[in-house]
Amino acid sequence: MKSALKSVLVALAAAALPAVASAHPAIGETAGFSHGFAHPMSGLDHMLAMVMVGVFAFQLGGRATWLVPTTFVLVMALGGALGVAGINVPFVETGIALSVVILGAIVALNVKAPLAVAAGLIGLFAIFHGHAHGAEMPENAAGAAYAAGFMVATALLHAAGLALGYVVGRAGERQGVLVTRTAGSIAALAGVGILSGLI
Repeated sequence: MKSALKSVLVALAAAALPAVASAHPAIGETAGFSHGFAHPMSGLDHMLAMVMVGVFAFQLGGRATWLVPTTFVLVMALGGALGVAGINVPFVETGIALSVVILGAIVALNVKAPLAVAAGLIGLFAIFHGHAHGAEMPENAAGAAYAAGFMVATALLHAAGLALGYVVGRAGERQGVLVTRTAGSIAALAGVGILSGLI
């Protein structure tokens, strides 16, 4: 159990390192798939939320294991298109920070939401995350390739969350619950830090 908890803490710390300074930093000259892929990896908020989406999907089980992450990626693409088009979505940064807090709390509390409710909530958060990526896409970026890059990176972060859920599940019921609650709590606290501007 200690090794599983240690693995979770190391994974969350490693995820945090690229972006402690800023949730959505400018990443310089940007174009194409590789830069679109790198963008989600540059924000602590996005990384934590995506991993928590994967863990949440694992906790729900059944069709949710693929439907929840797929909903996020597809709706995020819509949010990205809104951002590229310059269509305003209010409270984007607040919505992103709240997504980390709420998803972390959902994972920590092992909330068993109905699939439609889970997909709806995930879709709402995806609009904010997608809009931020689209709005921050540099003018010199190859749009479709850049979008594909950040969608693939997001899907991989979801897969990391699913894998984390699987590994935690293998730790046994009691230990697994403790590790999941710890991971969700760390994410939620980080979200509070992002929301308050401390991170």
